[in-house]
Amino acid sequence: MPNKIVLISCVATKRDKPLPAQELYNSDLFHKTLNYGKSLNPDKMYILSAKHYLLPLKKIIAPYDLTLNNMVAEEKKEWAGKVLDIMRYKKLDLENDEFIILAGSTYSKYLLPELKNVKLPLKGLRIGQQKSFLKKKLEQIKEALINLKTRFYEIVKRKRRKLI
Repeated sequence: MPNKIVLISCVATKRDKPLPAQELYNSDLFHKTLNYGKSLNPDKMYILSAKHYLLPLKKIIAPYDLTLNNMVAEEKKEWAGKVLDIMRYKKLDLENDEFIILAGSTYSKYLLPELKNVKLPLKGLRIGQQKSFLKKKLEQIKEALINLKTRFYEIVKRKRRKLI
């Protein structure tokens, strides 16, 4: 059965000490992307890092200053090749796994030809539009959870009344 893999991109803003990757990156966009990615209930989730390639969320890393934005096409292709090699090493199925990429084209462009089952929810959106999209999705999830919680308590109350 295929896995659902969420990939998010690193950001330039980082905290000033070594931390788990999901805590090191520090921007509103990153936090929204991370939370939305987690809400998709993936089997696995990674950060696409300019320096560390395919980074597990809990891996402790030190702050660094490197971005794909300053790289030429050949360097980006080489970076993507290393990311794909790590994916294969980690036994991710590039043919069948579902990849949800929450990153801009700079980070996804050279990965896409090798991934067969890809979703790009943020495709074509500028950063402000990405934040707006993610905020809306997270609000919808929060509202759904509140509704579920309310219904759960209503069911519990009814059950208690029947027992009394």
